[in-house]
Amino acid sequence: MNRFTGKMESVEELIETIRRTPEIMENVTNWETIPPRPADTVEFPDSMHERLIAGLRAKGIARLFRHQALAFEAARAGRHVVAVTPTASGKTLCYNLPVVQAILEDDSARALYLFPTKALAQDQVAELQELADRMEVDLKTHTYDGDTPPTVRQAVRTAGHIVVTNPDMLHSAILPHHTKWVKLFENLKFIVIDELHTYRGVFGSHVANVIRRLRRICRFYGSNPQFICASATIANPKEHAERLIGAPVELIDRNGAPSGERHIIFYNPPVVNKQLGIRRSSLLETKRLAGMLLRAGIQTIVFARSRVRMEILLTYLQEQVKHELGPKSIRGYRGGYLPKQRREIERGLRNGEIRGVVSTNALELGIDIGQLQACVLNGYPGTIASTWQQSGRAGRRHESSVTILVASSNPLDQYVIRNPSFFFDRPPEEARIQPDNLLILLDHVKCAAYELPFEDGETFGGENLRELLEFLAEERVLHHSGSRWHWMEQSFPAHGVSLRSAAQENIVIIDVTNGSRVIGEVDRFSAMTLVHEEAIYIHEGVQYQVEKLDYEEKKAYVREVNVDYFTDANLAVQLRVLHEHRSAEEYRLSRRYGEVTVNAKATIFKKIKLNTHENIGSGPIHLPEEELHTSAYWFSLSEEAAAGMSQNELQSALLGLSNVLVHIAPLYLMCDPQDIRVVAQIRSLHDKRPTVYFYDRYPGGIGLSERLYELHGELLAEAERVLNRCGCLSGCPACVGPIEEVGLLGKDAAKRLLASVTSNSGEADTA
Repeated sequence: MNRFTGKMESVEELIETIRRTPEIMENVTNWETIPPRPADTVEFPDSMHERLIAGLRAKGIARLFRHQALAFEAARAGRHVVAVTPTASGKTLCYNLPVVQAILEDDSARALYLFPTKALAQDQVAELQELADRMEVDLKTHTYDGDTPPTVRQAVRTAGHIVVTNPDMLHSAILPHHTKWVKLFENLKFIVIDELHTYRGVFGSHVANVIRRLRRICRFYGSNPQFICASATIANPKEHAERLIGAPVELIDRNGAPSGERHIIFYNPPVVNKQLGIRRSSLLETKRLAGMLLRAGIQTIVFARSRVRMEILLTYLQEQVKHELGPKSIRGYRGGYLPKQRREIERGLRNGEIRGVVSTNALELGIDIGQLQACVLNGYPGTIASTWQQSGRAGRRHESSVTILVASSNPLDQYVIRNPSFFFDRPPEEARIQPDNLLILLDHVKCAAYELPFEDGETFGGENLRELLEFLAEERVLHHSGSRWHWMEQSFPAHGVSLRSAAQENIVIIDVTNGSRVIGEVDRFSAMTLVHEEAIYIHEGVQYQVEKLDYEEKKAYVREVNVDYFTDANLAVQLRVLHEHRSAEEYRLSRRYGEVTVNAKATIFKKIKLNTHENIGSGPIHLPEEELHTSAYWFSLSEEAAAGMSQNELQSALLGLSNVLVHIAPLYLMCDPQDIRVVAQIRSLHDKRPTVYFYDRYPGGIGLSERLYELHGELLAEAERVLNRCGCLSGCPACVGPIEEVGLLGKDAAKRLLASVTSNSGEADTA
């Protein structure tokens, strides 16, 4: 009998079995054991209400963790707070304690809780209700989101001690109708922002402006609430919190929670073609390792980088363990699933009915999913912070846990898997937002003007508000009368502003196999590659073929099929420079930062065979072009840099170099690799020179490409190191890309091109 088919007694026994298995250990590049940490606890503070102490004791909490007590005292002293401790360290009490205390002392006190997802909001209401029941007090806690029935909404507005919502509802349903929420805003004592690290990039930039609008309305009603924020570990929590809320905060980062022993294993799939540098599929290796854990009786979570990979892995694992565990014991979880399905899966994980879950980063956040023992990551999640978050979903009850990171062939994964010190010895990335992005700011100035007239001299963010108001007056949406600027449009501006501007309009996916039912949704930009006609869309392990994509009506009609392939689409991109903001001349190249327009069009799709991943066919995609106005960083090469290279060599070198750089760039940014894109032009439309462009994949840009402009020298030096260290002969997916893309001389040409520009002899930066 295979040694992995019998039930194991513990994670420790499984770990020893892995150590004694050569076919696994020969692919392990690093095994880090993080020792257990004891709890650092303190007595309940003297100022804590006796009923609150009684409620905590009834829950089995006899003492507070150090960070919980520090957060309570700081909040009691009237300071804004950001608590930053690892996953499953009890951050919830950092804000629940001061909020509940304030309500116990003054029944008119109100609090507003913001969570990035509905699932987290539901979790929190249940936890608060349990605490209220144990205290035997009537603590009115309500969620206010799209699922809240109209009959309940009036009660929430007038009688809710704690209103639990999300930034989207605050933006579009609460702030524009603040006159219905007078009781909340007049008595608002606390604003809680959980999962602070998720408010970054375009979403965070929007939310910072929503907070500006919220504080403006609070001032109008005479309240000045305190902010209590909680975050997973990032490099700049204090700075990020202050930028988000627009006020100084006190950092609480002295973690007092205990943790069990943790094993972090870096696993690099074996090379199957040394000359081409091709490794065994990370999907197939993830399937093998996760299947081993599941058959050993270890409750396991598997994270995949994309919804397509998640659904493919779910299909593989359900098939692999259906005889031992049954297909319903392995479930999928991602954002496109409907709320009822997600709640059912969360319950199944907590009560143990579900033994394994395959998820996108939707389960990365602190939703209570019970006692998982193992975590398998299919590919590097893209940031150090996300990797620790996902790993932290295992071992939540302070027992031993194991995390296996299975690298894919892309350069980012290969860099991390071969340089473990980069991961273990380096602080997590910074969260970056750009709240004064002109497009985002303008949207929220409109929303704020609708909510309350602007006064002459009033501030809103860092930009010159007078110029923005005058511009809106010229556009006839504002009217200046006396010292005030009034909204004069009939329209309701918040409805036209999405907080996630890459997904202005979602495409609804409708299954027409038996009748008609909605099974999910996808954003418009992703629709080009995920739900074009003839695409295979996978949902909960079931394959559907897209029969029709109605772009105008924003609906994709799919029918259930059973085929042995999935689809992958190509995008053709054209880029034009509009304006240069910054520039620097360097040795044999010039670098620039400015504004560009990007036109993207889906061209063809490939059919990829399941299990073998062979290309078994292709077809055209007939969809309109999408246009994006954004910011970009680019560098152009001089004639000397490319001297001696033929056009073909130069094209291979530019393509190879851009492939390396676009995978290295996210190492320096707290962003998804899809947030920053690259385009190489052998003869740029802008200056007719060989050029590599990086652009933010969001309207107006969110500061990513500007940061890369500043890191230009580090990027090129790191790219050179990656190329020199890669063991392939002529190029591979871990460096310049597959030989069939860059040619036999692609790697050599990219190395020569880099070498010709990296002996920098000085620079001059101009704005």
